[in-house]
Amino acid sequence: MHTIGLTGGIASGKSTVAEFFREQGVPVIDADILGHRTYDPGTSTFADVVDAFGSDIVAADGSIDRRALGGKVFGKPEELTRLTDIVWPGIRALASQELSDLEVAGTKIALLEAAVLLEAGWQDMVDEVWVTTVEVDIAVARLAERNGLDETAARARIDSQLSNEERIAIASVVIENNGTREELADRIKAVWQALRTNSGTERQTIG
Repeated sequence: MHTIGLTGGIASGKSTVAEFFREQGVPVIDADILGHRTYDPGTSTFADVVDAFGSDIVAADGSIDRRALGGKVFGKPEELTRLTDIVWPGIRALASQELSDLEVAGTKIALLEAAVLLEAGWQDMVDEVWVTTVEVDIAVARLAERNGLDETAARARIDSQLSNEERIAIASVVIENNGTREELADRIKAVWQALRTNSGTERQTIG
């Protein structure tokens, strides 16, 4: 099975790429969804998070109150690292199991979509890394329109992530998304066609 790891910064078009793959019948493993599952009551990750951050983060229904947990890690890099050190291994375990099940089922191509693919060091789980990129000023404008963030807040979110350059240095395929949705769709189709005709061993920049 050939596994693609898809990553990129906020407002860079990852979800659009992943949706295209779904439309082609390719299984997509969404790390965000798996992240929610790691917080399910009864899991080892749930127990470890509560043990690390206190029982006051547990809501009345027994689930983790994400707002309460967020208040304990927001603006506190050391605490955020402590949380990701617990959660990321849980996500990786779930993703590994899903990939294994797909391979056993005879799947030819699978996609792992993960915003933190590189930060978490999950490159070894995939055969190649695809990165979506967008210029910072364009990302700021998109966040203002999509999320209602002001420029300061938008840039703070972008600055907290890896830069385009850091992601590109590791990527096999780079999909630039500085234009319209139609232009992005054309680029996605181009890399899809390239995937079907070669192994993607050389870096491609589509933009």
